Amino acid sequence: MISLDNISISYGGWTLFDGISFLINPKDRIGLVGKNGAGKTTLLRVITGEQQPTEGAVSINGECTIGYLPQQMRVADTTTLAAETAKAFDEVLRIEAEIERLTTEIASRTDYESKEYEELIHRLNVANDRYHILGGDTREADIERTLLGLGFKRTDFERPTREFSGGWRMRIELAKLLLRRPSIFLLDEPTNHLDIESIQWLEEYLKSYNGAVLLISHDRAFLDNVTTRTIELSLGRAYDYKVPYSKFVELRAERRAQQMAAYQNQQRLIEKTEEFIERFRYKPTKSNQVQSRVKQLERLERIEIDEEDLSRLNIKFPPAPRSGQIVADIKGVGKAFGEKRIFADAEFTIERGQKIALVGRNGEGKTTFARMLIGELEQTEGEIKIGANVNIGYYAQNQDDLMDGEFTVFDTLDRVAVGDIRTRLRDILGAFLFRGEDIDKKVKVLSGGERSRLAMARLMLEPYNLLVLDEPTNHMDMRSKDILKSALQKYDGTVVVVSHDREFLDGLVERVYEFRDGGVREYLGGIYYFLEKRKVESLQDIERRERPATNTKSEATPIAQSTGGKASYEQKREQEKLLRKLRKAVESIEEELAGVEQSIKEFDERLAAATNYDAEQYAAYATLKERYDHLMHEWEKASYELEITEQS
Repeated sequence: MISLDNISISYGGWTLFDGISFLINPKDRIGLVGKNGAGKTTLLRVITGEQQPTEGAVSINGECTIGYLPQQMRVADTTTLAAETAKAFDEVLRIEAEIERLTTEIASRTDYESKEYEELIHRLNVANDRYHILGGDTREADIERTLLGLGFKRTDFERPTREFSGGWRMRIELAKLLLRRPSIFLLDEPTNHLDIESIQWLEEYLKSYNGAVLLISHDRAFLDNVTTRTIELSLGRAYDYKVPYSKFVELRAERRAQQMAAYQNQQRLIEKTEEFIERFRYKPTKSNQVQSRVKQLERLERIEIDEEDLSRLNIKFPPAPRSGQIVADIKGVGKAFGEKRIFADAEFTIERGQKIALVGRNGEGKTTFARMLIGELEQTEGEIKIGANVNIGYYAQNQDDLMDGEFTVFDTLDRVAVGDIRTRLRDILGAFLFRGEDIDKKVKVLSGGERSRLAMARLMLEPYNLLVLDEPTNHMDMRSKDILKSALQKYDGTVVVVSHDREFLDGLVERVYEFRDGGVREYLGGIYYFLEKRKVESLQDIERRERPATNTKSEATPIAQSTGGKASYEQKREQEKLLRKLRKAVESIEEELAGVEQSIKEFDERLAAATNYDAEQYAAYATLKERYDHLMHEWEKASYELEITEQS
């Protein structure tokens, strides 16, 4: 469908790509990965024809259509959401007018046997076929389904597009792109402006899409769920793997290890051969053997090992000064902007050392709450009480608001730093990959990823004990996100993070606060626990909406039943799958509890009979009791969820 043949791009003496070739087939699901600056976006622009390669060519099948979503683009603001989205069907509307014209002309003619009449019938059939292929029959339903899937509400449909923020405008462009149904989607970071629910909807859409997909994303879960093939750009070359991203990581490590082993073996052979040649070069009796070895080296096909890109972030947060046990106490907090209420009645407590996630659809108040927590915004109602000795570090989603574009990278840190740490600024910048002349760049010329790294570097300048991070992984590459996650896991302070990156949040946070429908709800568990719980609740919401209002008895029927008294096959399957998983979790915890209880019983007997105090024994006993308490908490949580799910 699309063929890239020996694509090379050079800027002066620097080469970005060197002879890249690969083929994109119909229905391919390709993830394009590589560190920031590897050329991923440039390669998409080469495929679309926006940028010409220095060498090589791109061949596109004549019938292939391309839908390209760049990271940044200008969007229209002169009409309503529904009208702007309907522009995706411009071709459908033209065909519709053509069908109407042809139908009218055919109805007015009586020369049924003529060649002209036959030609009109043929053109009408072709137009009708094209109309159906492009979704003309279902365009209103498709527009509604797509907009709702991307997080818009029905009440938004008639709102002027100028009222939407930049992130929501990008969603409008994505909706138009999806509705055009091109042969191939080229998507550059499509999840950056989406919330978790919209990302999951987009995953399902792309998995079932009839065309091809080539996407750039730093969201590992999204790549694993959508793609089946991974192309890595590294140091000017492309490596093609017919597997999803997680499997690609394993295969890349294996390839590197095999390559290194073969390279080292060959180097030892070359070294011994050269040693023999040098040793016997001037001995007449060995001349034939020396010449043979020389020719052997000349014929040897040298193994070239891929240069490994070892540049990476080196993040370690300073130790957190001790704060009070209560870091923030939120009581009945709400926020409204004029007549528009964002959320209300938020009530929870953030304790020292907790790592929590704020999730929810865009516009539900996550960033607003984060700004209220740091004192940048005032709540409309309720009280936010910050605990004793709490020192807050804030990472904003939009770094343009916090950094002056006219300052250099070094100046940005130098103007904030105080005390002895000023002598270490170059080391800190080096840890964040700003080296040499990079530190003299002005902020306004930095890429999104570079600005993210610089903003994170600023958090290193002071030992905070509460970090409030608003979408910290946007624009970060895979390795940078992994290193940041590891640093936050080791950080001994409190973390409040706003993020839609499931892989980043998994294993980092132990509780989730969802901002939804004007309220805030707490989930005591990790991000995947939250997602599973939300899936069950969504099914229950759907079923409640499906029940007829006149049937009062239906309110007492199980949630799994629908209007007709039977659940759909898909709902039943999802429900049964979830029940199996929950029962297995409960059984697993019960088995471990039984073992711990037996160990505690044995400890009790030994300690009761002991005549001397053994510190190690008592420490082990205390650890066992803590494990028992933890397991009991997990068992209660799992059992409660199983009970609720079985009743639904």
